Amino acid sequence: MFSKSKLNAPIDTQEPETQRPVSPGSVFGTSSPVSPPMNASAPAPASSAVARRSVTSLISADLTIRGDLVAEGDVQIEGVIEGDIRSGMVTVGETAVIRGEIVADDVVVNGRVIGRIRGNKVRLSNSAHVQGDILHKSIAIEAGAHFEGSVQRAENPLGDQEVRQIPGPHHQG
Repeated sequence: MFSKSKLNAPIDTQEPETQRPVSPGSVFGTSSPVSPPMNASAPAPASSAVARRSVTSLISADLTIRGDLVAEGDVQIEGVIEGDIRSGMVTVGETAVIRGEIVADDVVVNGRVIGRIRGNKVRLSNSAHVQGDILHKSIAIEAGAHFEGSVQRAENPLGDQEVRQIPGPHHQG
């Protein structure tokens, strides 16, 4: 096994990635800049989900995506997406245009969204332009935000079918 002094010793950066010893806790859950080898066959520790969640993917302003986007971590969008987005957190930048549904734990809109938003926590900034319904657990709309659609609170806004089954205020029955 490894001794404590070897675990805390600096790693020689000239050593090939595949020859470095990897021990539980030495890669994930610490502030170490070492990343795991791409061909690691051992399953990642449970804390790796937290590590993945803290990584933010960026869709830059010069990028257009036609199709759905699914991410476990956070996504910051500055470009154009024509499709649905499902992620842990979605930040729609001021230059972004989204044509589709956004489903995320946390949604921050600074740009334009044409479509439904479903999120536990939804925030529309003063530069937001939203055309579509919002289903949320918690919502904040800043003065100056443009919004056309309905807003409805739900205990589980991320549930797949719940959105379509919630009756509107005019529904009888």
